[in-house]
Amino acid sequence: MKMSNLLIGLVAAGFAMTAAAQQPIVIKFSHVVAANTPKGKGSEYFKKLAEERTKGRVKVEVYPNSQLYKDKEEMEALQLGAVHLLAPSLAKFGPLGVPQFEVFDLPYMFDSYAELHKVTQGPIGAQLLARLEPKGVKGLAFWDNGFKIMSANKPLRKPDDFKGLKMRIQSSKVLDAQMRAMGANPQVMAFSEVYHALQTGVVDGTENPPSNLYTQKMHEVQKYATLSDHGYLGYAVITNKKFWDGLPVDIRTTLEGAMRDATKYANDIARAENENALAEVRKSGKTEIIVLTPQEKAAWKKALVRVHRDHEGRIGRDVIQSIYKEIGFDPAKL
Repeated sequence: MKMSNLLIGLVAAGFAMTAAAQQPIVIKFSHVVAANTPKGKGSEYFKKLAEERTKGRVKVEVYPNSQLYKDKEEMEALQLGAVHLLAPSLAKFGPLGVPQFEVFDLPYMFDSYAELHKVTQGPIGAQLLARLEPKGVKGLAFWDNGFKIMSANKPLRKPDDFKGLKMRIQSSKVLDAQMRAMGANPQVMAFSEVYHALQTGVVDGTENPPSNLYTQKMHEVQKYATLSDHGYLGYAVITNKKFWDGLPVDIRTTLEGAMRDATKYANDIARAENENALAEVRKSGKTEIIVLTPQEKAAWKKALVRVHRDHEGRIGRDVIQSIYKEIGFDPAKL
């Protein structure tokens, strides 16, 4: 009888182990923007590819719009293993202790996606991602959103128009300096709080690619938007290094392939999404779109280029110069 009970117990334990082995690996992917943005669509596409290609061995749960964590909380949550994938904007890595990423915040650094991708998809980008590993974070890819425009409740055509305005920024020393160079007062604020702050006058304006401006309905509380294309907003898709390295090798390889394809998809749609969003903002009639003349844009560039020089000590002159060389940028010609 005892032998029979033992056999039953062993069989039951075997079934339990098999069931446990068949449980999918759950990957929580958290981000702070809307699901219908380039980042939102990219994360959903990664989920689709990951689940299909692992044949159900992986389940990806996507949490958009700060459902799990706000800007300031998500990085700590990743390091603690409470969430497994993030796609924070590149400005977020300065506070993490990797200020080299703030090179992407330098105003008028890139004139086109072609120049940008020479960096993000080349050896410089790979070297930057590798700098995250001592923080327990593994960089998987760079995702585009796009080039930023300025918005406010007054027309912004020349640097003097910014004087005294409270402008929301992400937590970045470079973005702080950018706004101060224009005479504005920078205000660091979580992305999820910006609409209400604009609506109530806590801040006067902000900077965003058109897709963020539109999907967060900021255009409803901003009377003017200037097509300045003064800066780039991009993301690094990152994971908890210990979690990623602990995945079965075949699963990890499959997920890396899914991430490569999701990255191409996200970057391919970014420009179209921003163009469509800008068209919708125009159509709404709530925000007047300002197009700078060549002379006006030259004045913006002249006011902002000193931010590059002033932040060589923080970002690293070697990093800045390597990008100048890669894309053929000469600040002396601005």
